Amino acid sequence: MIGSKKLHIFFLLCFLLSFTGSDLLRAQQKTPFFQRSDTLNKKRRNAVYITEASLATVTLLALNEAWYSDYDRSRFHSFNDNSEWMQMDKFGHVFSSYYIGKMGMDALAWAGESKKNQLLYGATLGFVFLTAVEILDGFSEEWGFSTGDVAANALGTGLLIGQELLWDEQRIQIKFSFHTTDYAINDPEQLGGTTLEQLLKDYNGQTYWLSFNLKSFFKESNIPPWLNFSLGYGANGLPEGSFDNSVEPPAPIESYRQFFTSIDVDLTKIKTKSDFLKTVFNVFNFVKIPAPTVEYRSNGSFKFHFLYF
Repeated sequence: MIGSKKLHIFFLLCFLLSFTGSDLLRAQQKTPFFQRSDTLNKKRRNAVYITEASLATVTLLALNEAWYSDYDRSRFHSFNDNSEWMQMDKFGHVFSSYYIGKMGMDALAWAGESKKNQLLYGATLGFVFLTAVEILDGFSEEWGFSTGDVAANALGTGLLIGQELLWDEQRIQIKFSFHTTDYAINDPEQLGGTTLEQLLKDYNGQTYWLSFNLKSFFKESNIPPWLNFSLGYGANGLPEGSFDNSVEPPAPIESYRQFFTSIDVDLTKIKTKSDFLKTVFNVFNFVKIPAPTVEYRSNGSFKFHFLYF
């Protein structure tokens, strides 16, 4: 399940990049640790570059041993998976590339690095790292190099960098939400046997969102600065035809695409004097806040959710 591997990597790097390297700097900082530096702080900058390079290297080596060692190696080859999973895996690539790049960019901003270097060496982190993983896929008999995945990686990075060049801010953010489904009971190997595994592997419960900050587009309005309007995409009935017949499905299996409209909260726009809370809000802003949601299904039906996760 190629897409779920990239989502595993995203959440792992989210955790590591959020906390690794802090012990190198806490005893040395004159500026409070969670406060961004107004000017270039070379100790912070060096720690960021060393941490990112170390984490990327260790993660790739670990993947090579833990993920690929169980499968035969092959000559480099490509694999066209663009028609699979109703493109949910591609949305996962856009999401992961965007946020890994955003974490890299924010880390360099915290170090006081120039905007040019933030974009060159931080915002591109997601594309470079995920493309390196894709090359490993290309040498595995089980998978293959996917040009569709690389294009999705580029789209996520392009959305990040493009907004910085156009507006000097992220007015449109990619977000993620998840709810458990009954499908995993019928196919735990592919969709996960625990809630954590299902979060990473069950596409039926995943939703990817484009979250638009309204105040950023209508600056003279009285709209609360934290209020967002969101468009979401999901899928139901995946994978088609792979359910275990020994377990009765929760309902007749119907595969369809899902399109959502909802409201959201931009946590980074919530005013606080705490640099720690600003950091927490920034790290967890990739989560779509549960809210009333209208769903349109590709089978032609509508559904209203009082709270959709």
